[in-house]
Amino acid sequence: MAKARRTKKVEARRKREFTLRGKTLDELKSLTLPELGALLNSRARRSIRRGFTPDVNKFLERMREAPSEKALRTHCRDAMVLPAHVGRRVAIHNGKEFKEIEVRPEMIGHYYGEFSLTRRFEKHSGPGVGATRSSKFMPLK
Repeated sequence: MAKARRTKKVEARRKREFTLRGKTLDELKSLTLPELGALLNSRARRSIRRGFTPDVNKFLERMREAPSEKALRTHCRDAMVLPAHVGRRVAIHNGKEFKEIEVRPEMIGHYYGEFSLTRRFEKHSGPGVGATRSSKFMPLK
């Protein structure tokens, strides 16, 4: 009995449609930029109100024109994810390589740079191993 109730809740969660402040994805796509900005957080709202940089505008224009099945490569990490971008594939440069992501509805209002990290954790070996001749004889733990 309890298991059936639990699986019903899980299925309901999986089928739930994405909403942002009560608006569905189709409603978000029909909004203008200032109307969308009113629904987003303060940083995104400020970016929209001040206008995008020429690089971001060029990226948005390329995004409109490019075919949707091909990943669009970009160095423009400060471009904002808009509702029209959902379902597209974008390859974002992280300083060394392009990391390809698929844009999901949960990403709306975030910046592309958040999804392609520029730093990675570098794991080092034991302290001082190989630094001096005496470090060869470090006891193993």
